[in-house]
Amino acid sequence: MKTQRTIAALAAVALFAAGCGGRSGTSGEETPAGAAQPVSGDFGDLKNVCGKGSASSAPAQGVTAKEIKVGVFSDVGFTKKPEFGDAAKVFTSWCNDAGGINGRKLVPVTRDTKLQEVRQRMLESCREDFAAVGGGAALDALGVKERLTCLMPDFPAQTSMIQNIGSDLQINQVAAGASYNRYAGYYTWLLKEAYPSSASAVGMISGDSPVTKGLRGQVNEGLKAAGASFAYDDLYPAAGVSDWTPYAQAIKSKKVKGLVFYGDFLSLAKLEQILTGMNYKLDWIDANSNAYGSTFIKLAGRSLAFQNNLADLSGVHPLEAAAANPATKQVMDLYARYAPKSEVTFPAVRAFSAWLAFAKSAASCGDALTRKCVYEAARKETAWTGGGLQATVDLSKSDAPLQCFNVEKATPEGWKAADFKPDKGAYRCDAPAQKLTGNYGKPLTLADVGKSMSDFK
Repeated sequence: MKTQRTIAALAAVALFAAGCGGRSGTSGEETPAGAAQPVSGDFGDLKNVCGKGSASSAPAQGVTAKEIKVGVFSDVGFTKKPEFGDAAKVFTSWCNDAGGINGRKLVPVTRDTKLQEVRQRMLESCREDFAAVGGGAALDALGVKERLTCLMPDFPAQTSMIQNIGSDLQINQVAAGASYNRYAGYYTWLLKEAYPSSASAVGMISGDSPVTKGLRGQVNEGLKAAGASFAYDDLYPAAGVSDWTPYAQAIKSKKVKGLVFYGDFLSLAKLEQILTGMNYKLDWIDANSNAYGSTFIKLAGRSLAFQNNLADLSGVHPLEAAAANPATKQVMDLYARYAPKSEVTFPAVRAFSAWLAFAKSAASCGDALTRKCVYEAARKETAWTGGGLQATVDLSKSDAPLQCFNVEKATPEGWKAADFKPDKGAYRCDAPAQKLTGNYGKPLTLADVGKSMSDFK
């Protein structure tokens, strides 16, 4: 019985880490016959990301004259979620059809962490791969020490735990630095502009897991900095809740006006169904980007017409508006070509941005493709947008505030942009830079494993 509870709890951790799931590097579909036609190596406003070349040497582990072997981390064996594996399949199929990286073909290798085996998979990756690209794992902190010890660069689609967020040799193309509140703009808009009367009665519920425990304090500090006073703060068992009625009654009795929910969105949908049945309507519910997708819309059902569910995408262009953004539309088109049965998701777009950062940097290294070269090339990107997939981020800084945000609202018809007053295309880029003051841990460095940049080749 205890084993079953443990498995259930771990499942909730994986579901929460959101975007945290991935599936294998092949999603089972045949590449359409049309894929043999000539393919452009341009993506969005990025030119010649992939293309032919005359590479002839084997300058680093995982690199030969013909191939570049990279690891794609995923909790696939546990969650069965498809995002990272599908993104790897689609991106590398397209890039290889366009000629590869200076003629070298990209070979993605799924590193299935099965949630708890991050360290084991990282040790395997350290022995075989050139870099880790376009993946992530819920308990990603478990493999950082090994990655830094073997001096392997990381281009993640997502990061989850503080020891990994902004750790050395990592190029994080979307997230803010570990010492800053990445939701400062969102919270400021939420509590000072959109729903100021809710600031006096904010509530928070989160799953009792290693990931959410580290996040809770940061969220609490960030909300208070934006003017929030907490009327309710609770944890729910990560193994799940059979009846959400007591939580809903507590929210109502405390007269909570705004609710932050950090856990799996299936649980959130169940909670909202009870709140709606009680005819208790909050000013807003922060469903967060975990819920941004078609599944939550189906699960929440009629509650969506009653409750006000919001999600901050942290400057990633919304999927439902792909037709208005060439780069997002290109992702859709590539999926239609290389994985027509797979859904383009928020984690998939983040993975694409990671793959693009890696590919562009690797291409700039020419024949002499080394880990140091690809990492240093990526660090020179001071205005990265993933070809137009996201708001501008300075990759030269590993610890910096996130300036742009964009807010989505869940409706019965699907996700739509909220009225957050964007000032730069699809984004609003006036987020305050809020430095966190609490002790939430810190990212690991090369010095923590007895290494330095002078060891990096």
